[in-house]
Amino acid sequence: MKRTGKIALRGPDQHYRKRHQRQAGWCANRYECMLPSYCLCYANVLANRAHENMKKMLLDAVDVRILSAVQQHGQISKTRLSELVNLSPTPCWLRLEKLKKSGLITGYRGEIAIDRMLDLTRVFVTVSLKTHNRSDFERFEKCIQSIDEIVECSATGGGSDYVMKVITHSLQEFQTLIEELLSKEIGIERYYIYVVTRNIKSTPINLLKLMDKKKESGV
Repeated sequence: MKRTGKIALRGPDQHYRKRHQRQAGWCANRYECMLPSYCLCYANVLANRAHENMKKMLLDAVDVRILSAVQQHGQISKTRLSELVNLSPTPCWLRLEKLKKSGLITGYRGEIAIDRMLDLTRVFVTVSLKTHNRSDFERFEKCIQSIDEIVECSATGGGSDYVMKVITHSLQEFQTLIEELLSKEIGIERYYIYVVTRNIKSTPINLLKLMDKKKESGV
C-alpha cells in the first residue's frame, strides 16, 4: 500500500478516505472519494437554505427604501419615515407594518458606547470539534446558547467548525471561561484565540446597494 501525505491509496477501483475527517474528500482520474460525515451535515444545511430561499418575499424599491431607513435610523416617526422614503405617511406606514409582520424587521436596538463604561476584553475564538456527527454539533451549540459572554457564534466550513466572539472583563476571566468549556466535554478538539486590540470598522450592510447588485445580476 502506497501512502501519499495523509491519503492512503489502495488501487484505482476502490474508495479512498483522507485519514483526518476535517479534510474534504477528493476525486482524481479514476480515484473516488468518501465524503466525511460532517460534509453530509453541511450538505443538508445547504439544502434547507435552498428550500427557505424559495419562500423569500418579493420586495419592490419602496420596501427596500423603508427597510434601509429603519436600518439606519431605527424606530422613527411616521412623518420622518415617509420623508426618507418619499411616500405619503399612511401607505408608508402600512408597508412598514406589513414588513414587521413578515419577520423582516426583527427589532429595534440602541447602540451603546460600552467602552466608555467598562474596560472589556474582546476575543475571537475558532473552534474545531473532535467528531462531526449531527449530535456533536447540536450538543456544542446547545451549550454555548446559555453562555452570555459568547455574544456571537457562526458555524463555518474550512479550517474550523465555529467562529465565536467572546466579551469578558479580562483575559483571566476569558481563560476561566475556556477552561469551563473544555471541562464540559462538548467535543472541542482544539481552539485558537485572537485578542482584539482595537476596532477598525463596524457598520451595517448597505441594503440599497446590495439590492441594486442583486437586481443587476438578475438573481
